[in-house]
Amino acid sequence: MNGYLAGLAALVAAGVSGLGVAAIATYWVPPWFRRRVVRPRLWGWGALSGSVGMSLFIFLGPFHGPDADMTPYAMTGMALFLAGQALQMLGQHPGRISKSPREKAN
Repeated sequence: MNGYLAGLAALVAAGVSGLGVAAIATYWVPPWFRRRVVRPRLWGWGALSGSVGMSLFIFLGPFHGPDADMTPYAMTGMALFLAGQALQMLGQHPGRISKSPREKAN
């Protein structure tokens, strides 16, 4: 059963990574996200880093075994996953429009 779960996890991570690369390179976002995502490149970077982080966590953590030497790497993967999720959330919100110093004075 562990092999099936590892294969499924690798397939999901590869799929999300592919979506991230497509969003970064071509600004393409899957249809079910198009209404919400206003910054596709940022969303793509979040998807890519989140899938890499989840892969690190899964394959160096639970699927690797009870080896305590890999725990820092697995936790780094979880932190990268959470940072990717934060980037994806930021990609769903419009960015700030900064004003030039002249506009601020008026």
